[in-house]
Amino acid sequence: MRVYGYLRASTKEQDADRAKNELTDFADKKGIKVSFWFMENETGSKLDRPELFRLLEITELGDVLLVEQIDRISRLNVKDWETLKLVIADKGIKIVSLDLPTSHILIDSSDEFTERMLSAINSMLLDVLAAVARKDYEDRRRRQAQGVQKAKQQGKYKGRPENIELQNKIEGLLRDSKSYNYIQNLLGCSRHTISKVNKRITKVS
Repeated sequence: MRVYGYLRASTKEQDADRAKNELTDFADKKGIKVSFWFMENETGSKLDRPELFRLLEITELGDVLLVEQIDRISRLNVKDWETLKLVIADKGIKIVSLDLPTSHILIDSSDEFTERMLSAINSMLLDVLAAVARKDYEDRRRRQAQGVQKAKQQGKYKGRPENIELQNKIEGLLRDSKSYNYIQNLLGCSRHTISKVNKRITKVS
């Protein structure tokens, strides 16, 4: 059994590494070693997360995916959550999350019957926590939209300030014929931002 830690934050400004110490302490108490850490700054509301799927690609039957909270894995809609669950089930790996105490026992269990029972219970609880995480995401998005709308009505909304320095870096790399993937990995920016800069300089050209 190998254990892989997964750390995620929604934006580059947030610290995806924040939970590493807490997960390391948990692993130490359980007498296990985290073989490798996977970290990325991507929203949990989308299925396309390179580091998560790189982790899933190398896992084998019985390996553990260790996270701080279930919402680090999923704030997905129902369809995408079912897709991700199928990938995880096909790999035969165990999800152990600090906010799901019943999952902790999966690390210690060597009894097949107990493990199957716990896996069934955890599967149900995972669905519940994933649904709660999605609802929290949708509630926050709705409140943000309401706040923006109110600010617009009051003439106070100015929009998100543009990161001119980042855009200049992206422009330089695009003019140097660097790929989207190269720029994204180098600068940690979104493909949407790269596309926006690319459209601007293409229009000017």
